Amino acid sequence: MEILNLLNSTPMYLICGSIVLFVALVCVLFMVRAYRAGKRIGMDIAKMKRVIVFSATFTLLPSIGILLGVIALSGSLGTPWPWLRLSVIGALHYETQVAQAAAEQVGMSMLSAAEMTPGNFTTIALLMSICIMWGMILSFFFNRRYLAKLGQGGNKEKSRSGGFGDTAMSAMFIGLVSAYIGSYIGGFVSGNGRFSFSGSLTPIIVALVSGAVMAMFIYGSEKKQMAWLESFSVAGSMIVGMMAAVLLG
Repeated sequence: MEILNLLNSTPMYLICGSIVLFVALVCVLFMVRAYRAGKRIGMDIAKMKRVIVFSATFTLLPSIGILLGVIALSGSLGTPWPWLRLSVIGALHYETQVAQAAAEQVGMSMLSAAEMTPGNFTTIALLMSICIMWGMILSFFFNRRYLAKLGQGGNKEKSRSGGFGDTAMSAMFIGLVSAYIGSYIGGFVSGNGRFSFSGSLTPIIVALVSGAVMAMFIYGSEKKQMAWLESFSVAGSMIVGMMAAVLLG
């Protein structure tokens, strides 16, 4: 399609690729500076090398989830833009839901290249960027004050309970998951509130399978003291959920 040719054009790759390269160079710079700082303060070099290898190894599987997100979004938004978003600051659950919501607001029935226009893409890309920039802006103005409070110890009772931030984040994700599952059930239910098998059960089953796999990861990391499983929970549940969708489809 012509729109995908534009979104996958050389200028798009150059623009997005230059930003990704800049961020990658900044990461390498900070890694080198951190390594040198560790040597200056007398840290064990062998331990630092093990940490580097361990960290690099345990980022491979979680990064598969990011790759899957790029592949999923590339069919409608091209490859460079999802690659940029998910490489620098974006999160998979955020990018997909905001892109879909923005597509609906510009009059598209779904996020697809068939209905995509340059104007639609501009609106979707702008909304994806604006909605996630506030974390950086608020951190710039308020993070130092927040870190100072952490350094003072804060309220011990609040620390044990997780505080308002953890509660608000949990409530947000519960609401988000409930909204998605509710939309799946709503798409399945028709008539006078009766179930109709003309609707698709696939999203509901995939959600249940993904949730069950995530529960297994959490059980292993928290109850079986295998904390390393937490790094693979999102990617693992996504991969199993996608496999379930393929088998059901």
